[in-house]
Amino acid sequence: MQLKKQFGKRLQQCRLARKMTQEELAEKVGLSIESISNMERGIHGPTFDSLEKIITVLKIPAKKLFEFDE
Repeated sequence: MQLKKQFGKRLQQCRLARKMTQEELAEKVGLSIESISNMERGIHGPTFDSLEKIITVLKIPAKKLFEFDE
């Protein structure tokens, strides 16, 4: 599985663990719902700026988004 898809799946898991919708995450991070959806589906990866905002909003360390199930 490619990195963007693994990251997207992990992002979705972390978001759902916080009981947040894509819309809520997008609003708090300052991105569109489409951007969050594209990340979760592995179409696009986040910029470093977006990644910093995502980990702040989800209250998780960055490495947690890169802990993939093999």
